[in-house]
Amino acid sequence: MLRRPTPIIPLRVSILSLPESGTMAAFGLHEVLGDTQRNDSALSRPIHPVLLASQQGPFRASTGLNVTPERGLEEECADVVIVCDIHLNRDETPEGRWPEEIAWVQRHLNSGALICSTCSGSVLLAEAGLLDGAEAASHWSMADLFRDRYPDVRFRPERILCDSGRGGQLITTGGASAWQDLALYLIARFCGAEEAARVARLFLLGDRGYGQLPFASMARPRQHSDAVISKIQGWLVDNYATPNPVSAMIERSGLPARSFKRRFSAVTGYTPLEYVQALRVEEAKQMLETEDTAIEDISITVGYEDPTFFRRLFKRRVGVTPAQYRQRNRVGGVLI
Repeated sequence: MLRRPTPIIPLRVSILSLPESGTMAAFGLHEVLGDTQRNDSALSRPIHPVLLASQQGPFRASTGLNVTPERGLEEECADVVIVCDIHLNRDETPEGRWPEEIAWVQRHLNSGALICSTCSGSVLLAEAGLLDGAEAASHWSMADLFRDRYPDVRFRPERILCDSGRGGQLITTGGASAWQDLALYLIARFCGAEEAARVARLFLLGDRGYGQLPFASMARPRQHSDAVISKIQGWLVDNYATPNPVSAMIERSGLPARSFKRRFSAVTGYTPLEYVQALRVEEAKQMLETEDTAIEDISITVGYEDPTFFRRLFKRRVGVTPAQYRQRNRVGGVLI
């Protein structure tokens, strides 16, 4: 008597969308993950994605488009949970938000589900305390929020995908399009490398091996009431290329060196040297994008007489060399 093959139970993936979320990750993940069910070859486990939210019925996403969840939280039990990106205005705080969603994610974590986030969705996981003591990726613009509100989280702005602890049970990703990397990761993990390669070819999902640092910019300066430091920041806008800039800043402030450095770091989030380096690198990026100036001359223009040191610093902060950055971001050139 022939035995019937054991039916393959699809992997249940719940994609959690919030009113503060966009639609790119939610819809993109749903389509890409769902394509594993349309493959004729034998898979170890096809994926069944479901878009859900805490509220019933359609709601307006942060991008202005309507989202219609397929299910609510109360009726869903998933093998994998994906928290989509979160958009907050500068005057908004995560405090007190998403209590129902956080409790739902926590229940799934306790039941053994794999918990993932795309882009700034890791803010919800951090708000729940799930990332304390662990490394975490998120959109690079979340650096200030993580530093100020979640100091126990080891924020990794350069990472695209990050194992954030609990024995591989927490996965965070960085960057708005990192949902693509998460989709391929999940497909490779549960369906196999061959299926991940097929999906990557079908959807033309490209390589972002450099991470998201090439796309990051200097965080917007904090608002503060320290008049002395504000005056120095204003002076630096036009004088960042000054030789020995930190010494010049201290002299202009009229403060003892130790007091100045402590006050500067407290209100800006940067050490004086890091702040100068960030300004110089931002100016260099603008020149690389818009000018044909030789890299050695750019180095001198922004304040570095040694082009070798400039190249090392640039790569450390941006993730690619100045030449690679120019090739990938040249305005008016072949590559953008």
